Amino acid sequence: MRPLIAIPIFNERRHVEEVLARVRRFCPDILVVDDGSTDGTSELLARRTDVQLVSHLVNRGYGQSLIDAFEYAHLRGYDWVITMDCDEQHEPESLPLFLEEIRTGQWDLVSGSRYLYPSASDDLPPGDRRVINSTITAVLNQIFSLNLTDAFCGFKAQRTSAMLRLRLDEPGYAFPMQLWPRAVKAGLRITEVPVRLIYNDPSRHFGGALDDPASRLRHYLDVLRCELNRPAETCAAETAVCGCGCE
Repeated sequence: MRPLIAIPIFNERRHVEEVLARVRRFCPDILVVDDGSTDGTSELLARRTDVQLVSHLVNRGYGQSLIDAFEYAHLRGYDWVITMDCDEQHEPESLPLFLEEIRTGQWDLVSGSRYLYPSASDDLPPGDRRVINSTITAVLNQIFSLNLTDAFCGFKAQRTSAMLRLRLDEPGYAFPMQLWPRAVKAGLRITEVPVRLIYNDPSRHFGGALDDPASRLRHYLDVLRCELNRPAETCAAETAVCGCGCE
């Protein structure tokens, strides 16, 4: 079992060094995907020799950063990719939970959940984020007979070979709208593990139209609808139309 910790980053100069130091206590193999940072994060990372680095010259999106991490792991022989954010809302101290589930050999996808076992120490999420998350989670559960409690948590362990089978190509924040349907269709074995609910900066935003909650929910549902309408076998060239501009 050879895991890689993959951390997508966009403008995280304030947090990156502390997060990397904490992650290293649990796993020596760390990949940072710098998604076109403009705040000095790129220069800071370029000086480090203790992390692996993929750099996007421009911001290509959260989903694309994850897709690049899966490909990177495959090419270098990593069996698992554990993805986590760099804004200190995912605690590196939870990594042993994921490593423990990986070692059982029972799963292809181990997803963190901030709502599986709520704790008195949890933060309160911005209201629109909780509503959208619960709405999308309920929709996915109804359509696919899943038993998810948190569809959008980015703290996950993913079997590398399983992720490549899904042929993921959704580049933005709607990435889970493609991940979950394809994971179900591929018959992946899925479980959740509890992680703390942390919102240390409620002012963080998505950018552009997605900052409006109604637009964000509509976008997620559009991408999901597009995924549901996709033919069983769609060639890679067609997927560019579906991100999501299909009718």
